[in-house]
Amino acid sequence: MTLRRVGQSGVVLGFLALLVTIPPVNARSLAVPLVLAALAAVAGGAALVHGERALGGYAVAAGAVGGLLGWAATSADRSTVTAIVTAGLFASMLRYATPLLFAGLGGLFAERSGVTNIGLEGMMLTGAFFGVLCGEKSGSWVVGLVGAAIAGGLLALVHAFFSIHLQADQIISGTAINILATGGTAYLFRAIYGTGGYPEAPRIPEITIPGLAHVPLVGGVFGTLNLMIWVVFALLVAAWFFVFRTPWGLRLRAVGEHPRAADTVGINVYRVRYVAVVSSGVLAALGGAYLSFGLLSSFSEGMTAGTGFIALAALIFGKWRPLGLFGAALLFGLASALGNSLQSIGTLSVFWLFVVQVLPYALTLIAVVGLVGRSIPPAAVGRPYAKR
Repeated sequence: MTLRRVGQSGVVLGFLALLVTIPPVNARSLAVPLVLAALAAVAGGAALVHGERALGGYAVAAGAVGGLLGWAATSADRSTVTAIVTAGLFASMLRYATPLLFAGLGGLFAERSGVTNIGLEGMMLTGAFFGVLCGEKSGSWVVGLVGAAIAGGLLALVHAFFSIHLQADQIISGTAINILATGGTAYLFRAIYGTGGYPEAPRIPEITIPGLAHVPLVGGVFGTLNLMIWVVFALLVAAWFFVFRTPWGLRLRAVGEHPRAADTVGINVYRVRYVAVVSSGVLAALGGAYLSFGLLSSFSEGMTAGTGFIALAALIFGKWRPLGLFGAALLFGLASALGNSLQSIGTLSVFWLFVVQVLPYALTLIAVVGLVGRSIPPAAVGRPYAKR
C-alpha cells in the first residue's frame, strides 16, 4: 500500500469514528470510536513520518476530531443524538455550503489567474442587495439573479481595473471594495426602503425530484433542494472540467503561475485576468443573491456576515481546486448546520453555545494558518504584471 493510500485510509477511519456513533448505527460503546480514531492517528503518523505531510496531517486531524465527537456522541443521551443527526442536518449543510461554493468558485477563477480577490465579501453583499432590489421591483426572481450578477460583475470590474491596469495593491483594492459595498448597500437600503424597511423579492424556487423525496435518508437530503444548490453542483463539475481539461483552463493556470511565459507564447495576460476577476464577481454575487432570496427572504444590512472570507478560507483549504473547495465548503456548512441544531435543542450552556457559534470561524483560522497540511497558491497570485 502506498503512503498516499495509508493517509487516505486514516482520513476514512477518522470519519468512521464519528459515523458509527450516530444514526443509523448508534454504537454506544466508547471503545469503538476510540479504536477507530487511534487507527486513524497511527495511519496519519506513519504517512507523516515517511513524507506524506498533507494526507498524514488530515488523517491525524480526522482521527482527533472523529474520536472527540464520537466520545461526545456516546456520552450524550441517545434521544438527543437522534434529534440532532437527521436528514435535515445534512440538507442544512448543503444550504449553508452553497453561498460558500459560489463565492469560492469565483475566488478560484480570480486567484488561478493571479489576482487576489478578498473583495468577495463585498461582491456577495452587493449581489444580495441588488438581487432583492431588482427582484422586488420586477416581480421576478430571474430578473433578481440577473441584476445581482450584473452588479457583482461591475464591482469586480472596478477591482480588476485597479489591480490589473493600475497595478494597485490587490489586498488594499479588495478591502476598499468591501468597505464600499458595506457602506453603499446600507445607504441605498435606507434611502430606498427606510430604516425599518423589509423588501421581499420572489423566492428562488425549490426543486422536488419526483419519487426521491420518499426514499429513506437520501430523500430527506436531496428530495427537495433550492434550484441554486443544483446550479452550484453543475458549476463545480463545469469548473473542474474547464480549469483542468480545456485549453482555456490551461491558459488561465499559465497566467496565474508564470504570466511572463504565458505572454511570450501569445496569451493576453490582461484579458485573461480581467475575464477571471469579473467572473469571480458574478459568481460571488449569485451566492449573495441566494442568501437574500433563496436561503432567506429579504435583505438586511451586512447580512453576509463574513461569508465571503469563509469562502476564501474554504478555497485555501481546498488547495485552489474545485473538488477540494467542495469538501471544505461542506465542512464549514456542516459546522454551521450543527451549530443551529445544537442551539435548537436548548440543552447547551452559554459557554457551549458560544463555542458552537464560533466553530465556522475557528475552522476558517485553521485553514488560513495552514495547521492541516500546506496549501501552495498559484505562483503569481497577488503580483501585478507589467507588459514589457
